[in-house]
Amino acid sequence: MTGSDATPSFRLAYVPGVMPDKWVRIWNERQPDVPLTLTQVPPGAAAERLLGGDADAGLVRTPVDREVFSAIPLYTEQTVVVVPKDHLVTAVDEVAPEDLADDIVLHPLDDVLDWESLPGRPALERPATTADAVELVAAGIGVLVVPLSLARLHHRKDLTHRPLKDAPESSVALAWPEDAKTDLIEDFIGIVRGRTVNSTRGRQQAPARGESADADRDGARRKPAPGKAAAGRSAGAKRTGKSGRGAAKNDRRGKPRRRS
Repeated sequence: MTGSDATPSFRLAYVPGVMPDKWVRIWNERQPDVPLTLTQVPPGAAAERLLGGDADAGLVRTPVDREVFSAIPLYTEQTVVVVPKDHLVTAVDEVAPEDLADDIVLHPLDDVLDWESLPGRPALERPATTADAVELVAAGIGVLVVPLSLARLHHRKDLTHRPLKDAPESSVALAWPEDAKTDLIEDFIGIVRGRTVNSTRGRQQAPARGESADADRDGARRKPAPGKAAAGRSAGAKRTGKSGRGAAKNDRRGKPRRRS
């Protein structure tokens, strides 16, 4: 099978916490003949997978190296602290970093937040993954600060979370290699940006069959038929003429009679 005979496909990588289901559903509705393949990758491996050609585009966490990637920011997540359900901070709606001063704040090796200074007390060792850190929180060893989507991804019945103010945030972007943009990537950009299927932005769609003729007919309906405007003017003239005869009659009544 030659390259030209191969069935086109779109390969999308995504990092944990990102939920591409809605966009995939829209893709399948608009591109039923182009299968979309999803692959979840660790946050630190996303760039390597894209540059290695394992995916056409990726839903990744920023920052993105803009020297080698093109990227479109999509959204920024709220940062939360994951704690046991009986933790003191569950009594408030929002947590400040100083509220965690006496807690061990776990810092996994795959953390996606860019900290200048982590709140609370450091653990003796850093957990390998966020999933490992969640297990430690459940064991009562510490608390964990993550983007909201990761707190939901690793949800447990014995844990809860609260928003953490004055903390770094994580943003998600659609990225692809700078020199590898394709029509399929442009189509997916349109989907994540909420463009309709008939949007004029992005790839230009060929007009539907008969569309030009319909437009011509619409234009013809908008044009006045020959003689229509003249007829309108004639009717106006008749009305004016009637008024004019009345005015002339009044003028004759107002003039003095000539003496014989």
